[in-house]
Amino acid sequence: MMRFFLITILILNVVFVSCVPYKDTVYLQNKNNATDSTQVIVEKQKPYRVQINDILNIRIKAAKQETVKIFNPSGEGDLNASSQERAYFDGFTIDLHGNILMPKLGEINVLGFTTDEIKTLLEKKLLEKEYRAANDIFVTVKLTGLQYTTTGEIGNTGSNTIFKERVNIFEALANSGDITETGNKKDVLIIRQFPQGQKIFHLDLTDINVMNSPYYYIQPNDMIYVKPLKQKSWGTGTSALQNLSAVATVLSLVATTFLLLNRI
Repeated sequence: MMRFFLITILILNVVFVSCVPYKDTVYLQNKNNATDSTQVIVEKQKPYRVQINDILNIRIKAAKQETVKIFNPSGEGDLNASSQERAYFDGFTIDLHGNILMPKLGEINVLGFTTDEIKTLLEKKLLEKEYRAANDIFVTVKLTGLQYTTTGEIGNTGSNTIFKERVNIFEALANSGDITETGNKKDVLIIRQFPQGQKIFHLDLTDINVMNSPYYYIQPNDMIYVKPLKQKSWGTGTSALQNLSAVATVLSLVATTFLLLNRI
């Protein structure tokens, strides 16, 4: 009887120790135990400053549209091309020196500028060379979608593009199939490029305070890496039911082997 009791305790320990705790699976928990469930989130996102290999979508309009036709895409080309492919071929890529090359205007250095600053810069150059009055032209500058890469314990790994000005970490993960059951939501890595190199930032997605993080919103060319939980390396299930099934299978195999050996 004592042996049976000890075996039962051992099995229960294996079941509950190896499964993923509930608190590790829930996003945006209020870990400060605040009584007020409504919190004011102060955004800390700074305006994005363009970097090498970013692609800009630049459109110029004027009272006489034919005078700015050379700056805008003609609409020709492969009609079956995806929106990403069109953006790549029609956009202005920032080269290794931080420049874009535009008709008539030549090379313009935009490295480290915001899109609003680039807009102002282009308007100034156009007024200097082509136009007299500021109301003659209208310039728009946007990034050609926000491209990022996901890898690790996530539904769909690889590159993805979202055509929005701002994308937070949860939107990015949702568009990539979300974190799997064996993914570590407490330590998601954001690998971000800077002119001087790459930096790694850590986010705890189970804590509601992640919304206050300056890295809550992703940037173009970010890489999101989700590390696996220890339970994956143990080869056990992620829930108590899965672990019971695994233990039952092992015990059944052991019992069968024991009976066969006794018959020999």
